[in-house]
Amino acid sequence: MDVSEQGPTIRRVASVALAVYGVYLLAHIGEGSLLDGVDLGIHETGHLVFGPFGELIGFAGGTLFQLIMPALFVGYFVRRGDQHAASVALWWIGQNCANISIYAADARAQELPLVGGGEHDWAYMLGRFGWLSHDQGVGRFFHSLAILLMLGATVWGFVAASKSCTVEQAVPQT
Repeated sequence: MDVSEQGPTIRRVASVALAVYGVYLLAHIGEGSLLDGVDLGIHETGHLVFGPFGELIGFAGGTLFQLIMPALFVGYFVRRGDQHAASVALWWIGQNCANISIYAADARAQELPLVGGGEHDWAYMLGRFGWLSHDQGVGRFFHSLAILLMLGATVWGFVAASKSCTVEQAVPQT
């Protein structure tokens, strides 16, 4: 295998690895992941960023920032023309949706430990709209979204890696 084939091969392997890891995470929901520390920091920062815009948006800010930050990376990589890197960031959004599903579904039970105590974001938000009794359904929605995003991202990544291989093979080496 020459050097021009290594990049696409590594990217295909990375896509398969994300698919396998995604299946593992979804099968062991709530047990933690490699990105949880990063995601938690982003979540808590979201409260600070959105807090000045009102109580409701302040509570929603953690979840919003968990989705916005990786979405910014998706946009950045798409703009750069790196479809595979964009697919990895999309997978990260899916992984965040898996975590959000756990948090939302916990709104009534409030069994999850909260950083620094305080009020449960999803209990507050769902309660504010009279949807607290639907916490399990909201959790299932985010879990389903996580599956779709992670699956779509890995397919996109594998296709993008394969296309980059085709493009590199078509360009004569100098």
